[in-house]
Amino acid sequence: MDIIFIRELRVEALIGVHPWERQIRQTLLLDLELGTDIRPAAASDQLADTLDYQAITRRIAELALASHFALIEALGELLAERIHAEFAVPWLRLRLSKPGALDAAAMVGIVIERGHRD
Repeated sequence: MDIIFIRELRVEALIGVHPWERQIRQTLLLDLELGTDIRPAAASDQLADTLDYQAITRRIAELALASHFALIEALGELLAERIHAEFAVPWLRLRLSKPGALDAAAMVGIVIERGHRD
């Protein structure tokens, strides 16, 4: 299995457990790895034969911006579920980070892995 990846995608969301956090958009960072077979795209050199990074990042941004979750766990699960289903990838790993959530840490976050790596 080959992997297509997106690193440090900035997404805006209304998210947090504190009331003030739910009033302002916050920037989250997302890393995504998508399992796929890149051989058809390598042979054809055509976008239609691979995963469209722009379509994937646009969909992530839409979903994040429309969400209103308290926990990044909930947003991360939504994103993983939708990307897995809508882009028909057999496997994905999603890392969602919230910079500045703790004074003593650069960021906190979650890692979600779905599907099977063959």
